[in-house]
Amino acid sequence: MAMAARQSTRILGIDPGLRHTGWGVIVVEGARLSHVAHGVISPPDSAPLSERLLFLFEAMTQVVAAHAPDEAAIEETFVSTNAASTLKLGHARAAAMVAPARAGLPVAEYAARLVKKSIVGTGAAEKDQVAFMVRRLLPTAGVVTADAADALAVAIAHAHARKARMLGG
Repeated sequence: MAMAARQSTRILGIDPGLRHTGWGVIVVEGARLSHVAHGVISPPDSAPLSERLLFLFEAMTQVVAAHAPDEAAIEETFVSTNAASTLKLGHARAAAMVAPARAGLPVAEYAARLVKKSIVGTGAAEKDQVAFMVRRLLPTAGVVTADAADALAVAIAHAHARKARMLGG
């Protein structure tokens, strides 16, 4: 059996949040990016923190099982002046990150500014600019919420970073 000239890689991008965690799956084959799926995980606001984190972990585990990614990428925690909010976001990020790690996937981490620069060309891009570029790069994605667009942007940034590493850059 002959090997294919180009190997495709399925990437799961994650935009973590305690209220809404966006996820998106793309396939990269050479320079070509294709949309597979996207969505948002929204734990019940009224549940205790531990149950919300468990909900997030279990839902992300289902996403990994359903879409069989080869790699995952997640946005780093934005450190705000509110330490409690930053800590809770860190908890959500960990819950989302453990699911692909438990499945044996490598999980890359990217700063929000790096993701924005990779997608839009500037690290100071607004959310609507990121969403616009995600729609341009993945036209078959259709309507994408801000959280899912950010997750797809993380996956795209990871695809770009992978290519740069493979080219030795």
